[in-house]
Amino acid sequence: MNETVNATTPVYDVVGVGFGPANLALAIAIEEHNEQAAPEDRLTAVFLEKQPNFGWHRGMLIPDATMQVSFLKDLATMRNPRSRFGFVPYLHDRGRLVDFINHKVLFPTREEFHDYLQWAADGVDHMVRYGLEVTAIRPAGTAGPAGAAEASGPVVEVDVAAFGEAEAATYRARNLVVGTGLVPRLPEGVRSSERLWHSSEFLHRLAALPTDEPRRFVVAGAGQSAAEIADHLHRTYEGAEVVAVHTRYGYSPADDSPYANRIFDPAAVDLYHGAEPSVRRTLMDYHRNTNYGVVDMDLIEELYRRSYQEKVRGEQRLRILGVTRLTEVEEGPDGVRVQVRNLATGETETMEADAVVYATGYSEPDPGRLLGELDAACARDEDGRLRVRRDYRVETAPEVEAGIYLMGGTEHSHGITANLLSMAAVRAGEICDSLAARRRSDRRAPVAVTG
Repeated sequence: MNETVNATTPVYDVVGVGFGPANLALAIAIEEHNEQAAPEDRLTAVFLEKQPNFGWHRGMLIPDATMQVSFLKDLATMRNPRSRFGFVPYLHDRGRLVDFINHKVLFPTREEFHDYLQWAADGVDHMVRYGLEVTAIRPAGTAGPAGAAEASGPVVEVDVAAFGEAEAATYRARNLVVGTGLVPRLPEGVRSSERLWHSSEFLHRLAALPTDEPRRFVVAGAGQSAAEIADHLHRTYEGAEVVAVHTRYGYSPADDSPYANRIFDPAAVDLYHGAEPSVRRTLMDYHRNTNYGVVDMDLIEELYRRSYQEKVRGEQRLRILGVTRLTEVEEGPDGVRVQVRNLATGETETMEADAVVYATGYSEPDPGRLLGELDAACARDEDGRLRVRRDYRVETAPEVEAGIYLMGGTEHSHGITANLLSMAAVRAGEICDSLAARRRSDRRAPVAVTG
């Protein structure tokens, strides 16, 4: 690559950082916008992804695990029911549409939905540069690579490096969309290793486990991922004990009733964004059980049935330790020594395990660290969180004319759907509309972009 910035460096209408489902949905929205827009209104875009190819939660593509959202909430249908990038066109292209209809399901397997995402990503791959890690973002015209030209107007520069290599390049854009995804969260002091895993890397770590006949797994967490992992390990390793550890009495069911699900409707975002902070907090508290720390009822009942049958037989390979917490974890060359404490009685139990899986969720990254010096120009609320407009654009000081949009990290401003697939298509359409409106008002035609 070895590019430097100079007078002929193209300026894109938008550079997207990361290429998960959220920015993939945006790429699709831009593609469809450009197909119908006048030439002067078309958007030029490039998305930078550090992975060598498209991938989405590959470590949790457990066989038979299903999605928690309807297939109709794909990357496009909620925005444009006629889109050729919807899940139904995907099924038709793969030759499985009739079979899927006969299957009578709303929730495809995670494995099939990943194949759909890959199929959709292939359809817009001309916008994506894989294997590039964003290393810095700054206003155009500040000190940068040798040969960089001064720039005027609403332009930002995005420095990237070829992932794992020394090559570097700089991209220029009038707008930036940050979609780097969530960050796996581990308990304080715990680091991922050969025998200590976060759920996001589960299948990869399991395949590399240095024993073919594990004796015991410990799974920490009470949400959907924790339950799916406990289920998979119990079914797969018939000679191993699976110990599920969490601070609740047991797994709690997700509230997926029709009225509760209105929290995932597009109209709910308008309501949430326009509400006072105290109302937002109340709404979030009311409806956390639609998504966080909850499990599909079918899986809860299956795990309970299995555990009960083992008690009937006088054996117990599936142990659900409620009101319990991991208090000590010590990794050794041949396993992990684990101590668990009952929070009600104070009693402790020590056991040896082959691996500990932490299904402890994810955190929203603070985009400020990636924005560098631009962060100082971004407005924040009384809790230090970025102020985000309804169109997902960060509020900035007047000197920053370039638009900075967030794909995720907006739960405080836009509600529970901020990081979920439920709103991916609609959110992408809203951001695309905002970008198109900014281009029409700007009317500065971009330097021709090829490739």
